[in-house]
Amino acid sequence: MSEPIRIQFTRFSAFYSPVIATIAGGFLEEEGLAPRHSVAPVGTSAIAAVARGEADVVQSAPSQAFGPLEKGQAPPAVHFAQINEKDGFFLTGRRPEPGFRWDSLRGRKVLVDHGGQPLAMFRYACHRRGLDHAALEALDVPSDRMDEAFRRGEGDYVHQQGPAPQQLEHDGVGHVVASVGDAIGPCAFSSLAARREWLSTDVARRFMRAYRKARAWLVATPAARVAEAEARFFPGIDRSS
Repeated sequence: MSEPIRIQFTRFSAFYSPVIATIAGGFLEEEGLAPRHSVAPVGTSAIAAVARGEADVVQSAPSQAFGPLEKGQAPPAVHFAQINEKDGFFLTGRRPEPGFRWDSLRGRKVLVDHGGQPLAMFRYACHRRGLDHAALEALDVPSDRMDEAFRRGEGDYVHQQGPAPQQLEHDGVGHVVASVGDAIGPCAFSSLAARREWLSTDVARRFMRAYRKARAWLVATPAARVAEAEARFFPGIDRSS
C-alpha cells in the first residue's frame, strides 16, 4: 500500500518543474508514495504548513529562514535541496521591444509582484541594470490578480513567473521583454524544505530518490514532452505558448 506524502508549494509555476515532475512523471509512485499537493494561500509561505505539521516537504525561498535567524531563533524547517538557481520571473510589456533597456521602466507603471523574494530580486535587478527602483511606479496588486489586471489594461508592464508571461504573449495581450534571472545571474532562489526530524525518515529517503530521478528526467527530456506531462497541472495554459 502506498504511503502518503504531503507536498506544498508557496507558489505554483512551471518554474518549479523539478518538484512537479516527481508527481507528473510518476517517480513518487515508483517509490511507493502517494503524493498530495497543495498551494499556500496568497501571501503565505509554505513553511507555515511545515511548522503546523500540515505538510511534509515544501517549495520555499531560502530567504524564508532569514526572519527567524535575525531574531536568534531556529527556523522551523531546513532547506535541504536546490530547486532553482535562477530567478524565474519575466517582464511583459504592451508592445515588442527587441532592444529593451531597464531604463525604459523609468516613469512607467509596473505591476510588480510584492512577495518577499520576488520583490527583493526585482529591486536588485533594477539596481544591477542601473535603474533606481523608485524611478518607476510599482503597482501592488495581489499576485493571483496581476494577470487579470494587466489583461484589462492596468500597468505598462507586468512582472510574473512563467508560464503566465508566455501565455500573455500567446494570447496577443503582451510581449515578453526581459528575464529578471538574466539580469541577476545565478542565486539561491528556491529550494525544498522540511522539518529536520522528517529528513531522517524512510519516506524522506524515498522522496529524494524520486526527486533525483525527476531532475535527471527533466534534463534529458524535450521541453514539449515535459509540457505534455505537466499539462494537467496548468489548465488554461496553451502548451504551444
